Amino acid sequence: MTVLPQEIIAKKRDGHALDKDEIAAFIGGITSGAVSDAQAAAFAMAVFFRNMSVPERVALTLAMRDSGKVLDWSDLDGPAIDKHSTGGVGDNVSLMLAPMLAACGAYVPMISGRGLGHTGGTLDKFDAIPGYTTNPDNDTFRRVVRDVGCAIIGQTDDLAPADRRLYAIRDVTATVENISLITASILSKKLAAGLDALILDVKTGTGAFMQTLDGSTALAQSLVGVANGAGMKTGALITDMNEPLASAAGNWLEVKNAIDFLTGAHRDPRLLEVTLNLCAAGLTLGGMALEHDDGYLRAKVALESGRAAEIFFRMVAALGGPADLDAHHGTHARKAAIVRDVYADGDGVVTAVDTRAVGMAVVVLGGGRRDPKDKIDYAVGFDRLAGIGQRAGADAPIARIHAQDEARAKEAEERIRAAYAVGGGAPDNPVIYSQLDPQGAA
Repeated sequence: MTVLPQEIIAKKRDGHALDKDEIAAFIGGITSGAVSDAQAAAFAMAVFFRNMSVPERVALTLAMRDSGKVLDWSDLDGPAIDKHSTGGVGDNVSLMLAPMLAACGAYVPMISGRGLGHTGGTLDKFDAIPGYTTNPDNDTFRRVVRDVGCAIIGQTDDLAPADRRLYAIRDVTATVENISLITASILSKKLAAGLDALILDVKTGTGAFMQTLDGSTALAQSLVGVANGAGMKTGALITDMNEPLASAAGNWLEVKNAIDFLTGAHRDPRLLEVTLNLCAAGLTLGGMALEHDDGYLRAKVALESGRAAEIFFRMVAALGGPADLDAHHGTHARKAAIVRDVYADGDGVVTAVDTRAVGMAVVVLGGGRRDPKDKIDYAVGFDRLAGIGQRAGADAPIARIHAQDEARAKEAEERIRAAYAVGGGAPDNPVIYSQLDPQGAA
């Protein structure tokens, strides 16, 4: 007997668990159009208030995965490994992590997203590289992954289409902030990518989606538990976002920061620690390292030998970017009209940073979107961002701004000054809080 969409909505509204067939039928209706926008919104609201058990979350994730194409990488001679971050400011880890994993023998078919709210998007960073194609055809994607070892692209229309429609509805019905729905949204796309292993970077702090450690831990446990329940070996690190991770925030500026990181010209210490540990965890999950310390050492060698940098530049060229980006990235740089230092209101050391406010200052400059249809200015943002514990004063700026006009520069300067607290002493601010193994135990 057919179960109607409204019956499924009512069952969840009343606090009952849905079985996998009911969930699959509802998601099938979202994909086909048989479920209306109003019904999808009602379902999302029912889940928002009643939540879902782990088995329900697994069923929802698998149903959304199966709403479209599922990639198969079984023809490769190594594991397909990827990483997902819940988003932050100055979080350009993917740019270095993918080639580092590839340098260790893994394959990284990384399907990334664009900026959302105050957070930067990996695809927007790659769009800052002239000629780079973030939406290649499937044959090109597979060829680059096979020949280079990694390819970073955007989600294709045939991967988890049910998630695309449901997320758009959640975005305008105040139902985004629910762990069950977030879990299924993130993991359905990763499962559709056909991965052997996934490492998650779950952020916590003032610039994170989940600002409390308890909230971030709950999200990490849900993601790890559901991913493994769905058959994909997954672990997570909970990392700090109480200050920008890199010393740059803004699309081209983060690309430049990543190039400096890979080539050894400059490596932000906190960024280095997070990237090495995520790489180590990914290698361990993918069976390429016996334990975390072994993976950490392999990741360090891949970086310091220059092999990861070589793979990064090959990937860029293979996907349409400049073939000489390694030697002449300054020639291809996106440049802003106004570049100047920003100073804090006061003298002392940085004691706290409102990281979300830093991200919004980038949006004000045009480096992010106020509206989904907005075009991004890839040149603007901040570099030389001061971290907690660094000195700030008349001879020690907290950032260097890159802006295109004076009006936006002044507003962004006001915002970033307000984001920085300066005083007599800085608190300890660890960059990695905990690691969750594939069973979800911290």
